[in-house]
Amino acid sequence: MVVRMVVIGIALVLSGIAIGRLLSAWLKYRGRRVVTCPETQRPAGVMIDAGHAAATALGKAPELRLSTCSRWPERAGCGQNCLSQIEATPEDCLVRNILVKWYEGKTCVSCGRPIGKIIAGSVEPAVFRADKISVEWSEIPAEQLQETLSVAHPICFACHMAGKMVREHQALVTDRSQSAVRQS
Repeated sequence: MVVRMVVIGIALVLSGIAIGRLLSAWLKYRGRRVVTCPETQRPAGVMIDAGHAAATALGKAPELRLSTCSRWPERAGCGQNCLSQIEATPEDCLVRNILVKWYEGKTCVSCGRPIGKIIAGSVEPAVFRADKISVEWSEIPAEQLQETLSVAHPICFACHMAGKMVREHQALVTDRSQSAVRQS
């Protein structure tokens, strides 16, 4: 009976370690990334097949392969040499991390409040582009991220949503910033 309990305990510990390693690899390699295409020396938006990376991570370094690339389908079948950039610094090319770093110490272009720390799973600030339109992170193609950020300004979630409401549902918005009309 004791031997059986020990065997079950060891099996549970080993299973926990394996699941932890798989989950860690999946979390590390999921998300949109920006790399420099070795062929064109221009930014490209890519995503790693995180499921495959996790599935191959037991006992060795995960095997990386792309699931999407902004240069596909025209350049599908390339050698995926950009993977070496992700292997070298997987956190530095992640779109979310690039944006979080860009917001550090900045204030909202509209209300002037500090953007503050960006917490995963909470509301995210937006980007006020050079064309005076605010957009959410997901609306910026990864291959255009650096170019967009070089001329953009940060805008807080509240100001972004207010602007979006005015743009998309102008008939439902009342602008109370104008001084009230006096009735005689």
